[in-house]
Amino acid sequence: MQAELITRFKDITPEGGVIELVVWRVPQPVPPTAHGFKYRAVYALGGVRVVGFDNERGKGDHCHSDGREQPYVLTTVEQLVEGFIAAVAAARSAA
Repeated sequence: MQAELITRFKDITPEGGVIELVVWRVPQPVPPTAHGFKYRAVYALGGVRVVGFDNERGKGDHCHSDGREQPYVLTTVEQLVEGFIAAVAAARSAA
């Protein structure tokens, strides 16, 4: 089985920010995660990442916010999408 695209979304905000989310179902988990998804989600403004969620090989699930990287627990794709949308909304309202 090859990677299967689950969802892809990209939007440009009125202030010129980029919001992008991509999720794939993968045949093998990305170490050290145990789930079968590879994902990246980013909100960038002026070329600077403001919010990000991803699962990088060797790091596992984590998120970026306010210049900090923190562990993140992925339970479902729906939860990832909702959490990302909420984090982006919070960052945009704080700006």
